[in-house]
Amino acid sequence: MSSNNGIISLLSKHSVEETVEQIKGILQAKGIRLFALVDHSGEAEQAGMHMPPTKLLIFGDPKAGTPLMLATPTVAIDLPLKILVWEDALGKRWVSYNSPQYLKTRHGFPEDLLQNIAASKRWRRKLRSKSCSNKK
Repeated sequence: MSSNNGIISLLSKHSVEETVEQIKGILQAKGIRLFALVDHSGEAEQAGMHMPPTKLLIFGDPKAGTPLMLATPTVAIDLPLKILVWEDALGKRWVSYNSPQYLKTRHGFPEDLLQNIAASKRWRRKLRSKSCSNKK
């Protein structure tokens, strides 16, 4: 596991597409809404450029996010939460996301609201067991 500027990156055991499908399944099983799936590499291809597989999942739970935004409106720039699944130049696949503690520090929302995004620990544990290793 690597953390850089508040971004946690986990090495995926699967292709980008397989990892995305597993994450979608985890989110659905946890009742977490997937708002959008952005295919950055697909968009690059349509623009005539090559980019390794890169997809962004945008997800969340309004019951968890709304109290954060009411307490600290700037957190809305980082909500809904996001997971980036990408392939590097060496062909390794990664899952990257913002650390909940980083978001708390960045926006200064009250400690008691950290649980609203730290609850994502459950899906992160599931993700690690299904798709990722902790090594970079």
